[in-house]
Formats: sequence, C-alpha cells, structure tokens
Amino acid sequence: MHQAGFPKAVCQLVPGDGKVGAYLTGHSRTAGVAFTGSTDTARAIARSLTDRQEGPIVPLIAETGGQNAMIVDSSALPEQVTRDVVSSSFQSAGQRCSALRVLYIQDDVADGMIEMIAGAMEAQTIGDPRDLKTDVGPVIDATARQALRRHLDWLDHHAKEIMRRDVPENCDAHGYYVAPSMYEIEHLEQLTGENFGPILHVIRWKSGHLPQVVEAINKTGYGLTLGLQSRIDSTRRYIQQHARVGNFYVNRNQIGAVVESQPFGGEGMSGTGPKAGGPHYLERFATERVTTIDTTAAGGNASLMAAIEG
Repeated sequence: MHQAGFPKAVCQLVPGDGKVGAYLTGHSRTAGVAFTGSTDTARAIARSLTDRQEGPIVPLIAETGGQNAMIVDSSALPEQVTRDVVSSSFQSAGQRCSALRVLYIQDDVADGMIEMIAGAMEAQTIGDPRDLKTDVGPVIDATARQALRRHLDWLDHHAKEIMRRDVPENCDAHGYYVAPSMYEIEHLEQLTGENFGPILHVIRWKSGHLPQVVEAINKTGYGLTLGLQSRIDSTRRYIQQHARVGNFYVNRNQIGAVVESQPFGGEGMSGTGPKAGGPHYLERFATERVTTIDTTAAGGNASLMAAIEG
C-alpha cells in the first residue's frame, strides 16, 4: 500500500489481540470500521461503536461467518458432487468463512453419493501444509481445536458418524490438527452455530421438499454462501428467488470467490455489505457531500451571464 502511494500515516498495520481492536473501535477519532471475522466479534464491535460517547456515528462493514449449505438433487453428477463437496468442506482445514458446513442430499441418491464422498475423504493426506502432497493441515490454534473437539463429542452422542479420519501420529507435535469428519444429522436446527473446521454435516431431504430445505437454511439467520448441484433450471430459479444468501454457487465448489472478478459478502448474520471486490465497496469508505447553489439569487450567476452575452 505504501509503494502504491498511500502516506504512511494513513495506512498502518497494528498487529495484536482483541484488546488492540477494542481500543481502536472505541476511540473517538475512529471514523469507520471494516471487519472480517466471527459474527460474535462483529456484534461486539457494533455495540462498541454505538456506546461511544464522543466522535462521529461510525459506519461498520462486517464480513462474518456462515452456516453454509449445499443442496444436491437427484439430477446432480456424483463425481462432480464429490469433488466439490470435498474441496468446499476440507480445503484450508475448513477454516474459510465460505466453507461448506451442511450438505443436503436428496434421499433418492444419498447412499451412493455419501459413499463416494467418504471414499474421497479417506484418500486425503493429512499433514504439514508446506508439503505439496498435503490436502488437510492444522487448525489455527489450541482454542479452535478444543472447540471442534467439543463439537465432535456432541456429534458422537447426537448424530450418526459416517466418516471420521484419524490424525497421523506425527502431526500433533507440530500443530493443532482436527481430522476431516462427516456426520449425518436429522435437522439443521440441531446446529446452534458455525463450527469453523473440517466437519461436514449431512441431512437427507425428500423430493418435493425443496421449499422446506430453503426455509430451514434461511431460518439460521446466516446468509454467506449456498451451493446447488442440479441440472434442473427450475430448481436453480427457485433458490435464486427465495434463498437469502450473498453468494450462490451452481454446479461448482463454493469457496472460490476471486476479488475483482466476483464480489463476495453475505447478509443477515453473515455481514453488512457492500461486497468486497464489488463496484460499491470503496464508496462505503467515502463521505458524500452535496452543494446546492441558487443561480438566480442576487441577480444570477455573473460568469454565466457574461458567457451568454459574449
């Protein structure tokens, strides 16, 4: 940014924990906040900005998490579904805000597709992400690993285990690893929040119940990414019209948004907008001002009158 011409006093990197962010968002000279992170932290920032006793009313741009789903119907291609589900769920150890968390598979084809996905998971290499043959690396820290382990313990008692990989013995000494896992649950309402890691939840749905599936996804309050695997145009159109999500992906993975070519961002509990990389994003950092002049006042605009007379 400095090489591009930004003055050093304008653009600064201040690394630190939550205390640094809390100080900055609470300071009276802060005129705007752009945040990427968890929904809970975004809410805390919004409260901090609202509670300030001095300074301007501050705009907040937040891009947060999601209970991201993919819907698969009986017309989908199994090989493509398998590839896109595995990449969406487990790349970056599931630590992407756009990562797939909940897979809805139409009951008619569920058994075969689940078996293929489990087979692809079994073939994944868990290890050091610096090694090019590694598919799944560690999660970010011990706190994240502990939270995911607690969720896996809950799933062991409330869901059906489909696939749960083991972490190789040599990995735990060099990072905080959570192996890819897949569990079947009955209803989306069983999940109370986002689980930020390589855990995939599968729900079966019956033909003709697409409206109920979309409504269940909308009721979570999140609205970041949604995937669809289908060759039926009417299904795509229905979801486009009724799903409350920021980014909708059809017959592809749902983690591949590219800045400058595909605007990215959510709604509801997944963000405020405008979308990063979109045509309206930078405008949110500017202040719009309007000047209105009555050119008929005091005899009119002298320059304009002179031009007419000339």
